[in-house]
Amino acid sequence: MTETGLPPRLGSLTFHGPLSETRATRMIERLAASAPATVLDIGCGWGELLLRVLEAAPGATGVGLDINAEDLTRGRVLAEKRGLADRVEFAEESARGTTRGPVDAILCLGSSQALCDPELPHDPAAALRELRRLVRPGGRVVLGEGFWERTPTDEELAAMWPGARADDHLPLAGLVDLAIEAGFRPAWIETASREEWEEFESAYRHDTELWLAAHPEHPLAAETRDHVDRQRSAWLAGYRTVLGIAYLTLVPVD
Repeated sequence: MTETGLPPRLGSLTFHGPLSETRATRMIERLAASAPATVLDIGCGWGELLLRVLEAAPGATGVGLDINAEDLTRGRVLAEKRGLADRVEFAEESARGTTRGPVDAILCLGSSQALCDPELPHDPAAALRELRRLVRPGGRVVLGEGFWERTPTDEELAAMWPGARADDHLPLAGLVDLAIEAGFRPAWIETASREEWEEFESAYRHDTELWLAAHPEHPLAAETRDHVDRQRSAWLAGYRTVLGIAYLTLVPVD
């Protein structure tokens, strides 16, 4: 339990996204095959994928950027336990305009907004241009980005996140086209499965749901219950089967 008496944040998640062990292993194998010496993880969270890349690429060093101090602390603990503390840095800083590149490999899973102007609508084209700036010739970028599986209805949009719009995302073909326009070739294109989504969404709330069942009268229970119920409804009534996640392995054009 945390100091508030609530369960640990996201304690049942391995990765902060709909990513299975099987898919993660394949992605890491492809990335490690390019023998990166330097790896940058943008919006790294606790850096599980980054740490696994470093394990698969002996001698490589990595930097994880995030603005969530709790996640970064978790990442440092994981790195220490796995003997990787001397090969990775977890930095609490913004990725926008970062000077942490160029590097051999970049991970950016569900975090491309960290490369964009927060005062403007999310711009995947701008994020892709930044990724192109940050990767060395011959390097690799693994981008996890949302796309519409189909055009959402007005009812579905209303049930999603506040202010959700049909132009918040592109279809998959449009997203891949933007990557090519930014100076990449899409070496691998894959998308999260229904099973991966359900595993992620359930694990995201699992610890909190168990806590709510055991502590219905806790002073924080009503607020926590409302928050979790809104999250679940946004998924089930809103973006479930509508929002997809593409995992693109991108190679810069020389």
